[in-house]
Amino acid sequence: MAASNLIIEADGGSRGNPGLAGSGAVVIDADSGEVLIEIARYIGIATNNVAEYLALKSGLEAAIELNPEARILVRMDSKLVIEQMAGRWKIKHPDMIQIGSQVQRLVANVQVRWMWIPREENSRADALANKAMDEREDSIVHSEGAKQRSPVAEFNQVKPSSVRSPDEVTEPLTTLVLVRHGRTHLTESKRISGSGGENPGLSDLGRADARAAAKALAEIGSKGPWGHMAPISVIVASPIQRTQDTANIIANELGLGVSTLPEIAEISFGDWDGHTNDEVKRQWPAEFSAWQGSWRVSPPNGESLEAFDQRVMLGLQEILIQHAGKTVVVVSHVMPIRGIIREAMESGISGYWRPQVAPCSLSVLRFWGSQSAEVVTINSTSHL
Repeated sequence: MAASNLIIEADGGSRGNPGLAGSGAVVIDADSGEVLIEIARYIGIATNNVAEYLALKSGLEAAIELNPEARILVRMDSKLVIEQMAGRWKIKHPDMIQIGSQVQRLVANVQVRWMWIPREENSRADALANKAMDEREDSIVHSEGAKQRSPVAEFNQVKPSSVRSPDEVTEPLTTLVLVRHGRTHLTESKRISGSGGENPGLSDLGRADARAAAKALAEIGSKGPWGHMAPISVIVASPIQRTQDTANIIANELGLGVSTLPEIAEISFGDWDGHTNDEVKRQWPAEFSAWQGSWRVSPPNGESLEAFDQRVMLGLQEILIQHAGKTVVVVSHVMPIRGIIREAMESGISGYWRPQVAPCSLSVLRFWGSQSAEVVTINSTSHL
């Protein structure tokens, strides 16, 4: 029996406006919540508004084909399209008059309601529009079809995505995007650089890294691999110069301020700061051997993992309390990033040396306060 209540979620995008464009539409059974059809269409060169209208047209055609008698709710994050189709705004632009007329003819004998929604609630259609632009081809997937859906369809916007998760979450979702600082002259010469000793700023290569990371972060919530997530609204950084430099470059790209949190500064390596690993092994052989793999042994005049972990966990708690429900960029260092990943994974001490964390890499974690956590990605460097 055909569904009698349908929801259409539609979105379009243009990389350049006008530029490479695609549209995405999802048709949902409103009574069961089942996604019935997913449509991704490659448009070619067009504006955002044209892509939005073509997305709506595709969704309506599919829904009417399913059941011309169905009641339809259209949900889009384009205020322009929703207001124009509801008759409250006039269609004036020549590019849209023809497409708008085609859509109006489609719905002339159909029960349709129009609803504007925030961008973060339209992630499924946005992901399909980006898929069309990335692959430069059309795809239509029916619920009974053999073709697999995009992995983004598994992404739960408010709760842990895995059905195996036993956690009942009541705290708001806070998404952390962990960014390691860019390179410095110490990074490039493979010298130890903790929270003490020299405090260098970014090198030329490090600034280039930070600019590339900033551009990738700007896409979160709109397009790219994390276009389905809520956009960034907060930047928090370690007080150390290299993280401050990186955070400021990101802030300039995103149009946000930077708050500083001392608890997420790098671990102190004490007397070993500024030395290479080989130099440390030669000059402090016994201390180095005792320090490797230890929770409580610290470098001479440095910080133990035990003390450091307590500090970083206090910083994590502060971020989750102060910025609950937001998407937060956390600009920090190798060890604090590993510590936060370790906490999300509930792993042991080895969590402090097993993950690779490259300069200006992005790691995305989701926390529901202290109730649950989810790892989206670790050490993503495709933007560099």
